[in-house]
Parts: sequence; C-alpha cells; structure tokens
Amino acid sequence: MERYDAIYARQSVDRADSISIESQIEYCQYETRGGDYRTFSDKGYSGKNLERPQFQAMLEAIRQGAVRRVIVYKLDRISRSILDFATMMAEFQAYHVEFVSCTEKFDTSTPMGRAMLNICIVFAQLERETIQMRVEDAYISRSRRGFYMGGRVPYGYQLVPCLLDGKKTSRYEIVPEEAEIVRLIFSMYAQPQTSYGDIVRYLREKQIVNTRTNDGAWDRCRLADMIKNPVYVKSDLDLYRFYKDQGTVIHNSPKDFIGCFGCYLYSDKQAGRKQVDLKGQHIVLAPHEGIVPSDLWIKARIKCLGNQQVAKPLKAKNTWLAGKVKCAVCGYALTIKKCRLKSGTIRYFICSHRMQTNQCQGVGGIRADDFEDLILREMREHLRAFATLRAGEREPENPQIHALHVKLEQLSGEIEKLMDKVADADSVLMGYIQKRISELDAQAEQDRQALRELSPLESREKRNVSELRNYMDQWEELSFDDKRAVVDQLISRITANQSGCEITWKI
Repeated sequence: MERYDAIYARQSVDRADSISIESQIEYCQYETRGGDYRTFSDKGYSGKNLERPQFQAMLEAIRQGAVRRVIVYKLDRISRSILDFATMMAEFQAYHVEFVSCTEKFDTSTPMGRAMLNICIVFAQLERETIQMRVEDAYISRSRRGFYMGGRVPYGYQLVPCLLDGKKTSRYEIVPEEAEIVRLIFSMYAQPQTSYGDIVRYLREKQIVNTRTNDGAWDRCRLADMIKNPVYVKSDLDLYRFYKDQGTVIHNSPKDFIGCFGCYLYSDKQAGRKQVDLKGQHIVLAPHEGIVPSDLWIKARIKCLGNQQVAKPLKAKNTWLAGKVKCAVCGYALTIKKCRLKSGTIRYFICSHRMQTNQCQGVGGIRADDFEDLILREMREHLRAFATLRAGEREPENPQIHALHVKLEQLSGEIEKLMDKVADADSVLMGYIQKRISELDAQAEQDRQALRELSPLESREKRNVSELRNYMDQWEELSFDDKRAVVDQLISRITANQSGCEITWKI
C-alpha cells in the first residue's frame, strides 16, 4: 500500500490573533515536497484531550497503515497534554509513523529529537494551565466586584446592558408582574406549615404560569432554588449579620448594605454545596434592585436551612399553639389529648414523652381552653409596648440608628482581625493589640448606649411585627392558620406545667 502524509490542523476559537486552519495547512504543504497528502482538521476543539473527530479519523488511518508521516504547524495544535502526547507518540512509533512540526523542526528518529519534543510539550501544557489560571483569576476578580457572570436569568428579572466601573456588563432589571409572584412565593413559604408542594398546588389552582419554562409549570426544585437565591433580597444590615453568622465571606463593607440591592452568592472550591452549607461561600452585593424585604427572605432561608432532610410536619388541627408548648420536666412537646364526657369534649395538654415512653413524670393534664386563654392574654399584654405596623412594610429606620449599626459592625470586624493576630504576636505587639482592642471595645459600648437611647425597642426587633395588635383585636375572626401564623411571629417557645408557664418571645 502506498502511504501518504497526514496534515493535521486544529483551531479552538476563531480569533484575530490565532492562526486559521487554512493557514496551518498551507504551512504544512511545504513539508510534503509535492508528495501525496491528506488533510485532517478540527475546528472548535480544545487541545487538552484527544476526543476530536478528525484526529480520531487520522488515528484510524494510521492503524490501517496508510499514513507515513503526521505533519502539524505547531506542537500544541495536536496536543497540550503530556500524557496524551506520550500515548500518541507510542502509537506513532508502533506503526512506524514519523512526526513533523513545521515551526519547531523536530526529528523523532533520534533520542535528542524525542527529548526536545518532550520538553516542548511540557511547556505547551504549562502555557495551557497558565491560561486557565488567568481565566479563573479574571472570573474571580470580576465576580467579587459584582459583574454579571452569566447563567440563567432568575424569574422576576430580565437582563439589561449596563456599565460597571466603566466596563460593559449586564445587570438584572425587575419585571413588575413577575416580582409580585416572587413576593407571594416568599410570603407563602415563610409560613411554618407551608411546603413547596403547597405552593406548587396553589399556583396551579390560580393558573399562575412560569414564563421561564416551556410548559409554564412550577416544580419544587425551581421553587427551592428561588427561595435560596440571594439575588431577590433587599440587602440590609440584618442580611449582613445573617451571612456573617453563617460563616460566609462577605466582600462588601457593612455600610454598603442599605436595604436596596440584591446579592450574588459564589461557591468556593473548598466549601460545601452552595445551596446547603453557607460557610466558606462568598457573598457580593449586585448592581440590581432586590425584590423581597430582608426579614421575609431571611425567615424563608432559615426555614430552608432547618429543613434539610426533615420530613414535612403534619398539619396542626387541635390547637393553634401546636409545636410551641414544651414540657417543663423533660422538654418534649405537649400534645393534645381529647376526653369525651357527657357535657362535651374536653382537650388537655399532656407530655408526649410520657405518653409514648412513660419515662417522664409529666405535668399532668393542662386544660387546653384555659391555657389558650392564658396565652392569648399574655400576647395582648406583650404587644401593648409596640406600635401598630402596616402589613408587609417595615418602619423606616432612623439614619442615626443605621449609622450606629454600621459603625458597630465595622468595630466588630476590626476587633476580630486583631484577635486573629494574637497567636503570632510578640510581647510588644500583644501590648498594642490589647490596648487597641480596649479602645475599640470602649467605643463600641458608647455606640451601643447611644443606640439604646435612640431606639429602646430596637433590640426587641419590633420591625418583624405586621399589624399584630390589630390581629389580636380581631382574634375571634381569624382563621386557624392565621392564628398559628401570629403565634409563630410572636413566640419562640412556651414551657408549661400545672403551676404556670414561661414564654420565650421572638420580639
């Protein structure tokens, strides 16, 4: 069989500074000296592996004994991997095929030529890895500065061009009709007993379609991604504290969290799954406006964090205090037990742990009607100190209060940085650190005192209340689920026994 030369050309991307496939072939034709040749070319394929159609076709021709020499314009056109190149050269030698690089002028028939070839492929791989590192560094740098880095546009937004730091990029712009659906979804999921399935069924019943899917359908996975995505939140200091408590790396100063912009969340290679574990992830303020108030977003997000691989609780039906009342002896939940008498049915709170295992002496039977009346009176009394807030809104924050909160966060951050240096400090540096921490701590205490004077109710988080006093005045008219929602906003835990109860308030 008459053998021919195989000219191989590859171009991964069509750029002005890259040599075209046609030019590569033209350079290689000179090496054939007018002899027979066949061209093999792959356009749009990287040289990091050998999974290229025309390259594989050339290998098949070599295995059939049809190829005498393989000619390339440059070494990296055929491979950028040392391992792949070594495997390829071994196969060339097995079929007595010579290898020619037009620009490097290699002679693979001599030991020196093969050694020089291996050295060049090492540098070809180094160049590829250096390019990858530069691309990765550029991605990290741009993402940390709030640039749009691609990906699916979230429901509720559309993509519009913009300038950021004088450079062209894109940002999200709110789609008003979709934003209303986003707020509805967050409001529903923030309720204790509402699941993703409940929301899907509600949207289907109301014929609210998902404009981002082909069939218009909603599903649990899309809702979960939406709830966990900080692009929707109006980022304020509460959100800053939330991510700080979660161990997330925050790339903006506390003073930038003004309750307006959304956020981007980026994963770190060493961190866990981005949507499950927030520790070690990176949060960056984005240049677009948020949709959901931070208190509502945080409430929904905390529910996600607390519901990892936990079965959905049964819907409460016997008392609007379900899940809140705990046994003062063992800490287990008190459950409702019904007793049927001639005069009617009486409900009692009893210890679930005693009922199931008999390992708690229990608190006896607490009449549910009387206990609910007691808790209702306590809630009304507790709310007397609070002004009525309009539903779905937050009271405007005093600028002085906001400035003090920002200053306290900055002081806290500076103290943490100083504490990190303690382990490596000598006696001189330790003295400076102790003095500086004392000064910062004294300043922080002054700011906290000023904050208490400006806002005596701020520490009780009255901003999380929505017309609760009005709800209490209309208590008998509320539905069972609305009563449970009010209790969930007000009360964290009730520890009860026959002699009384202790209420842990959320606000």
